[in-house]
Amino acid sequence: MKKRRFKLPVKIILILAIILLAISLLLGYIWKVLTTSDFFAVDQIVVRNSDVSFDYLKGRNIFSLDLKEEALKARLGCPDCRKVRFARIFPNCVFVDFVKRKPLALVKFYRDFAIDEQGVLFYLTGSPEEARLPVIYGLETKIFKPAPGTRYYRPEISLALSIISEFKANKNLRGFTLKRINVSNPESAGFFMLLPQQERLGFEARTGGDNIRAKMMILGGLVKQASKEWANIKYIDLRFKEPVIKLNDAL
Repeated sequence: MKKRRFKLPVKIILILAIILLAISLLLGYIWKVLTTSDFFAVDQIVVRNSDVSFDYLKGRNIFSLDLKEEALKARLGCPDCRKVRFARIFPNCVFVDFVKRKPLALVKFYRDFAIDEQGVLFYLTGSPEEARLPVIYGLETKIFKPAPGTRYYRPEISLALSIISEFKANKNLRGFTLKRINVSNPESAGFFMLLPQQERLGFEARTGGDNIRAKMMILGGLVKQASKEWANIKYIDLRFKEPVIKLNDAL
């Protein structure tokens, strides 16, 4: 049995072609009008979270702007920004939003850098004292000439960020303040935590470089049990099978 071939009449094909051509011409005309009309010339630029000027965009047609390219250029000039967003507000306004990185801790180098949860280094706005952030030590010999806006894939950074994250997540450690973290040697890594409502009094926790979540849970349990001995604890060592609590007056 022969298959029947379905053929469109030539007249219908011509009509469809003419319609498509007319639509294309109409769209082209509309686009030309939109991209050349003074009605859509940029007259106002609203910038949030930055004092950077974008006046060079004024007078340009709002449809002709490559906002992705503009955002990329702005982002390269702002190391402490997670991203920069551009948006058209018709008929003649451009909105620019600088989304700043949120500092998670400070890192000690030749000067203090801030670091966010993604491991990106950037300059801190304001003084370190006002920020009241934990300080990470031990990266001075791991990263040479740190550059703001750069993400560093170092195991020591991952370890420090893990300690911060698990410390914050542990409800038994709420009220304590994570003061400083030392990751110069992962095997002896640890941190110093201040007691609740204290500026100097606290103790050290030695975690090592692995199983941070499990060790932080153990630490939280020990801290809860030894609440009356907080001021007398010198350090808690979690690197071994059985955790060790060292008291200040112990031999």
